Amino acid sequence: MSEQRGADYAVIEIRGDVDRPVGEVWPIVGGFFDLDKWLGVPCVAQSGDGGIGSIRLVGDAIIEPMIGATQYSYTYAQTEGPMAPFFYHGTVACEGRGEARATIVYTLVYDQSSMDAQKRASERTRIEARFGGAIEAMKRAVLA
Repeated sequence: MSEQRGADYAVIEIRGDVDRPVGEVWPIVGGFFDLDKWLGVPCVAQSGDGGIGSIRLVGDAIIEPMIGATQYSYTYAQTEGPMAPFFYHGTVACEGRGEARATIVYTLVYDQSSMDAQKRASERTRIEARFGGAIEAMKRAVLA
């Protein structure tokens, strides 16, 4: 039997409310290959149709397969790229808040056990700023 190493998963959840029904919001923000719209970095389809099992190339070195999805969400894992060694994965979701309001939720999870305190803090700050900007871009697109 192999020995399991200890893990310490950081969970970062960024939320943004919009005054539109979830059924109108998700078609705008829920495209797996549309990351370029929200992060301003090239994102191209490597394979698939945007559903489970599809793979996207982000920038020139990050590979992310979609590993799960629901009607208003998808989850991906980073298998190649700077956060891959930390078992990084994320979920983009849209939650209904009554008939005319929705919340866009971006949840990011990664193992920070090998990071010292300074690296933990800098990664959290970097990720919160980066994906907070993505949520703001999504809100602007929905409200346009």
